[in-house]
Amino acid sequence: MAKVRVIPSTINPLTLKPLSSNLKRKVAAYARVSTDSDEQASSYDAQVEFYKHHIQEKPDWEYVDVYADEGISGTNTKKRDGFLKMIKDAMSGKINLILTKSISRFARNTLDTISYIRKLKSAGVEVYFEKENIWTFDSKSEMVLSMLAAIAQEESRSISENVKIGIRWRYNQGKVSMPYKKFIGYDKVDGRIVVVEEQAEVIRKIYKMFLRDGMSRTAIADKLNEDNVPKFGSETKWTMLNINSILTNEKYKGDALLQKVYVDNYLDHNVKKNDGVLPQYYVENSHPAIIDKNEWNMVQDELKRREKFKYSYSNKNDYSSKLICGCCGHFYGPKVWHSTDKYRSVTWQCNKKFKNKCDTPNLSSAEINTMFIEAYNSVMVNKEALIITCEDMIEYLTDTSEIDKAIDEATQEMKEIEILVNSLIKDNANRSQSQEEYQVKYNEYSERFSKAKGRLEKATSEKLCMKEKADSMICFIKEIQDEPSVITKFDPVIWNTMLEQAVVNKDSSITFKFKNGVEKNIKMKKR
Repeated sequence: MAKVRVIPSTINPLTLKPLSSNLKRKVAAYARVSTDSDEQASSYDAQVEFYKHHIQEKPDWEYVDVYADEGISGTNTKKRDGFLKMIKDAMSGKINLILTKSISRFARNTLDTISYIRKLKSAGVEVYFEKENIWTFDSKSEMVLSMLAAIAQEESRSISENVKIGIRWRYNQGKVSMPYKKFIGYDKVDGRIVVVEEQAEVIRKIYKMFLRDGMSRTAIADKLNEDNVPKFGSETKWTMLNINSILTNEKYKGDALLQKVYVDNYLDHNVKKNDGVLPQYYVENSHPAIIDKNEWNMVQDELKRREKFKYSYSNKNDYSSKLICGCCGHFYGPKVWHSTDKYRSVTWQCNKKFKNKCDTPNLSSAEINTMFIEAYNSVMVNKEALIITCEDMIEYLTDTSEIDKAIDEATQEMKEIEILVNSLIKDNANRSQSQEEYQVKYNEYSERFSKAKGRLEKATSEKLCMKEKADSMICFIKEIQDEPSVITKFDPVIWNTMLEQAVVNKDSSITFKFKNGVEKNIKMKKR
């Protein structure tokens, strides 16, 4: 009979260390709190201190480090720098055992939890979850971990949903909050939103540079950096994106649009722009304004005007991309003649004159200025009457009763057709009938719905257009109230604030279009 002799193992299959080894286990801990509040910060400090002393007290343990993440959500591991560094160190052999308070502190994503535990186990690294009393080298640990991690993930989903409900309730109540550390111009004092005057002055300066000085957003950023104007935020330099954000943010006029973005998934925390997926809430006069509402609206109009340009906006000259070639639509720019001798002169011509073979004339600054002065004075000859005319136009544009009626009728018809379609589909599902007749009826309803939708979109567009024109008129009145009725010399500020565009025609005339819609065609005096 064969004799079997058992040779005992000498290596621990999990730690890959000799069973007789007296080497100390290299132990680290992981701590995390999920918010930046003072209360949670204390919890964070306490966790770090506790684990440090706990490891150092064990004679057979060698203290490595306490890895920690503060103010980071646990539902994914992408942005947890401390966690990821710990995993890297463990995989490179610097750690044999990781201590952590609970599964929810380690990760609330079931897939991440199991994936990292398996990865660590393959490298001979054990994890101990204090709250659940689970050692991952235990043969039953993975099944228990899967169950508990799934529960923790569901708890995270529930908390996320409750937070969303709370946020949306506050939105519905018109409660406004701001990221004060990053939002220039405002701070929170005793629960109230207050203006920080030093920062507010910079905001007002930016609006003035854009609107009255005609500067581009990039030029404004460059000027602020050149003048060493403080940024008041984490970034040190002004950028075009900063300036654009300031010029388009409704909070600077004292209003607030809530729920501009939303978190699509509680696991990965991806923030998405709200393009109509969720309701938005517009709160008027929710806090002190830094910029007058009319001025803010004028800036939005100017932004739209510049976006319509066929070519990129530039403010390298007094005419601020408003002098346009009537032949090709390109901007006029300066051309220097005899730049190095006493006959030096500057003339203005289409920037693509030769490429596009434009037959529009070259003009001198004096000629452009003279024609603008004439156009301006002819518009402003009776300022009081002009204001009355604009006010009458505003009253007409703001009377949208007929359009509102059309919108209501189209909306109601769409609702009725939707009921009919649902009834048709339900009836077709419940009883046998001719599918040809069903399809004919369905197509009829579909066509009616499309026509009603078209009427709704048209009426809505007309209403929006009327509102934009009315806002433009209001801004125009505000501007001309402060401007003289007659000017004798060219003023670039008046040019920027009053004029929509100036089109140079091939007959040497210029058609000046003012922001109230009035156009003046001025012929150049004979040379």
